This record gives sequence, C-alpha cells and structure tokens, in this order.
Amino acid sequence: MARQIHAPVTIVEGPNTGTITSVNDAATSTTILAANMARCGATFFNDSTSILYLALADTTASTTVYTVQIPAGGYYELPFAASGPYRGICVGIWSADASGAVRVTEFT
Repeated sequence: MARQIHAPVTIVEGPNTGTITSVNDAATSTTILAANMARCGATFFNDSTSILYLALADTTASTTVYTVQIPAGGYYELPFAASGPYRGICVGIWSADASGAVRVTEFT
C-alpha cells in the first residue's frame, strides 16, 4: 500500500486595501505611483488618448526611457515575483499632451 505524505499548507492572505488614484496625462515625466514597501500589487489603466510610457524605476521617463508602453485604453499590472511585486517608484510620460489620465489601483 502506498503511503501519502502531506506537506504543510501555508495560507497567504491577499491585500486588504485597494487605493484608487488618477494621474492626468502630461508630456513631461510625472510620478504615477510613489514607492511603497507595503505594496502587494498595482494595476494601471490608461484612459488617455495617447500612449503612456511607464518606467518602473527612479528615473526621468521619456519616450525612449521606459519599461512598458501602455496604449490608449490599455491595461498593465506590476510584475510579481516570489518575494512580492515591484515596490519602487513608477513614473510615466505620455506621447502627447492629450486628454485623459492613468487610473491606478494600488493594493496593500
């Protein structure tokens, strides 16, 4: 008869709070989300009519210095690793001064 070995189960609780903010589009580098060591995750929805160039770094974002392009109407989630999500500053710049904003939800 085969013997089954059961490993202990670890239950990890998810975030307790979602904080929603909006940052109006701008043709200059703008802080989208401040660094937060308590961050469990974040989502970004670009409801602007222009491309958002989002940099996950403490830098000046530009159309050539960025991590990801979020098109008009596009959605992005922070990368997640075994140690948790990216918790540093997020900065961005739009391809043109248009109308709209990025809608951010940060989970803590």
